[in-house]
Amino acid sequence: MSNSVTIRVPARLHLGFVDLNGDTGRRFGSVGLPLSEPETVVTLSRSSETIVEGTESRRASEHLSTLCSHLGIRGQHRLVVEQSIPSHAGLGSGTQIALAVASALRTLHKLPLDIGGDATLLERGGRSGIGIASFERGGVIVDAGKDDSGRPPPVVARLPFPEEWRVIMILDHGGHGLHGDAEIAAFRSLPPFPASGSGEICRRVLMGIMPALIEHDLPAFGAAVAAIQMLIGTHFAPAQGGVFTSKRVERVAHGLNEAGAVGIGQSSWGPTGFAFAPSQDAAVSYVSAVQQKVENGIQIRIVKGRNSGANISSTKLDLVGS
Repeated sequence: MSNSVTIRVPARLHLGFVDLNGDTGRRFGSVGLPLSEPETVVTLSRSSETIVEGTESRRASEHLSTLCSHLGIRGQHRLVVEQSIPSHAGLGSGTQIALAVASALRTLHKLPLDIGGDATLLERGGRSGIGIASFERGGVIVDAGKDDSGRPPPVVARLPFPEEWRVIMILDHGGHGLHGDAEIAAFRSLPPFPASGSGEICRRVLMGIMPALIEHDLPAFGAAVAAIQMLIGTHFAPAQGGVFTSKRVERVAHGLNEAGAVGIGQSSWGPTGFAFAPSQDAAVSYVSAVQQKVENGIQIRIVKGRNSGANISSTKLDLVGS
C-alpha cells in the first residue's frame, strides 16, 4: 500500500495589526483574510530515498527534516511543491509552506494534526496568528496577539467573508517586502506605537469591520480597513519608504479607489496591495478603469475571500504484487 497526501493552503491578506503598543500584556494582534488564490500545493508520498522538488524546495526540505526528527520518523519521502504562494510578498507564504509540509507528514503517517505546535516548532506566527488560523479555517479572522507564553495568538473572532464581494490584489513582481533580519531591525528602529492609535484600531475592528461583515455593508467595511491601514502604514512609513512599500502599487490602489473600490491598503510589509469590490462585475469595471496606467511588473488579480481553510486529500494505491 502506497500513500500520497496532497495539501492545498491559501494565501492570506494581513489587513492590519490590532495593538502594536502592547501595554496590556499582549502585543500585535491581527485582522486578516485567506484568499481563494494563490495557493501553496504540496504532495508528499513514501519513497526509497528522500527527494524534494518544485518551488520553495529549500524551505520545504528544511521543514521536512525538522519534523521527521521531531516526530521520530525515519522513513524516506518524496515531497513535491506543485504551487507556491509568492514569497516575501505579504501573503503569508512562509507560514503556509511550513504548515502544509507538517500536516502532510502527519497525515501520511496517521498522526494527529498539531497546527499550533508545529507552527511554534517551525518558528512561524511570531507576530501575526492569521496565517495559522487561515490554515485551520477561513473567514475574516481577528487574533488577540501574543503574550509571554510562547503559544500562537488565540483567535477571538471569525466571521464569513460575503461570497459576492471580491478582493482586487495588486502584485508587484519586481519588489519584496521586508523580511528576516531587515524586518527585525525595522521593528527595533520604530518608535513605540501610541496607545491611542491602538485604541482607535480596536474601535475600527469592533465597531466597523465586524458589524459591516454581518450586515454585508461594504462601504463601512472598506472605511474601517482604510482607516486601520493609514494608521499602521504611517507608523511603518520610515521603515518601508512610505505608507506603501511599492509606489507603483500605491498608484494603482489609489486609482482603484477613485474608480469606486474601497478599503485600499497593503498586506503586511507588502509589496502586495489590495482593494475591495461589491461584486465580480464591479471589480472588473474598477480594474478596467486603471488598466492602461498599470506599469510593467504590476499584476492585478480579482479573487474571492476564502471561508474554508486548508484542503487535505489522501490517495491510496494498491501495488501489483503487494
